Amino acid sequence: MIADALAGGFTEAPVQSARAFREVLEAMARPGTIRRVVGALPPAPVSVAAGVVLLTLCDGTTPLYLAGAADCAAMRDWVAFHIGAPLVTAEYAAFALGRWEDLNPITRFRVGQPDYPDRSATLIVEQDKLTNQGPALTGPGIETANWLNLPETAAFRANRALFPLGFDTIFTAGDQIAGLPRSTRVEAI
Repeated sequence: MIADALAGGFTEAPVQSARAFREVLEAMARPGTIRRVVGALPPAPVSVAAGVVLLTLCDGTTPLYLAGAADCAAMRDWVAFHIGAPLVTAEYAAFALGRWEDLNPITRFRVGQPDYPDRSATLIVEQDKLTNQGPALTGPGIETANWLNLPETAAFRANRALFPLGFDTIFTAGDQIAGLPRSTRVEAI
């Protein structure tokens, strides 16, 4: 078990984290575009992409919530060794990782405050696959429209109505990521 926790991190952290950070920025700046990331091998059932996002965006000062199958001993050990992020309940999380059904109800996550909208949660939502099919996405960073297979639309439409408050979302599947910031409009299906 201890050996598993020691493996799966970046082997060339400065280079890999810089490349991964660029991909995460691109995904968030261009909502609905699907990007590939590499460099992490977190314990199952967590995807490569989710592991890369955690290694890139979280550290010892970043409260992290693990939901559902992601909340297992192997993953807790991996986070402790590679990231050092404190594991917290959903209400205190800056980042949350899990499948959509395990993260619900999403109303328990922070959406920021009027004077500090940046004090909100980022949800890392694991999916089986990412495709450019589903509801239309419009708004900043999107020329006309993009499409993304979302687990639902109502929650993301309600989240957009809170803007500039709200949570941000990074979808992960295999080695792919896609971003959905709170500023993105999600069309009803």
